[in-house]
Amino acid sequence: MKDSKSATFGLFLTFLGVLAFSLTLPMTRLAITALDPSQVAIWRAIIAALLAGSILLVLKPPRPQGKQWAFVAACAAGTVFGFPLFTTLGMQSVTASHGAVVIGLLPLATAVCGVIIAGERPSALFWLSAVTGTGLTVMFVLRQADGGRIEIGHAWLFLAVVAAAVGYAYGGLASRTLKGWSVACWALVISLPILALLGYLFTPPSVQTPPAALAAFLYLAVFSQLIGFFAFYKGLALAGIARASQVQLLQLFMTIGFAATLFGEVWDSETVLFGFLVVTAVAIGTRARITLVAK
Repeated sequence: MKDSKSATFGLFLTFLGVLAFSLTLPMTRLAITALDPSQVAIWRAIIAALLAGSILLVLKPPRPQGKQWAFVAACAAGTVFGFPLFTTLGMQSVTASHGAVVIGLLPLATAVCGVIIAGERPSALFWLSAVTGTGLTVMFVLRQADGGRIEIGHAWLFLAVVAAAVGYAYGGLASRTLKGWSVACWALVISLPILALLGYLFTPPSVQTPPAALAAFLYLAVFSQLIGFFAFYKGLALAGIARASQVQLLQLFMTIGFAATLFGEVWDSETVLFGFLVVTAVAIGTRARITLVAK
């Protein structure tokens, strides 16, 4: 069992990470008003990797050892490459509204990966709250979306969920023995050779990019791709991957809130109702008993 104070602090750190991630879609929307989507996806990761390398050189944390490297590599495969790639492929044939289902499924998928990969054993109450919160979030997204038949993009989005959940679980597992910020940095740094090759395909954003779009791009590189993971991975390690993953259920509604603030989109009563119900499910899930089985 996690120490109660450590688990509470872990949930707070996870919330800070999710708060940073919840601005990703609004910032992406703003960045691609002046930049190519692929240019944004690749160069935000390259810049984050260069910043991560600089941080490692200055602070000189212990290097991963043995199986820790495998955990970091799996984290990078899921979060630096898998999730962005599969999401991009999915969004070519699926609407943005349907793409939001990814956010709804990710917390439950991360909890499942916490069980399989990290040896966590949540209680029945946890699973009930997790499935309820996920169901409510997916129901909300589908009610807000336009109708449409199943597309190949939905399969890509499902793979995106799996990739991110695996990456998050291994990132949280690595953060049990390494500092959370160093896990985020190492995951980016070991990805840099491949990212550098991809960088040849697209020119980086220039200083002539409109200020708003450039600022949004820099937010994606610094916070969405790097600093947000500092808090997120440490939170997963302290609170437990399954428990902390449920905080992600709030991301969709925080994103809607930021979109309303930045773009003047209006909250409706249905959004408020579903948001309240999901918050309730998260509150129950994060308090449910979870047992850690040594790996």
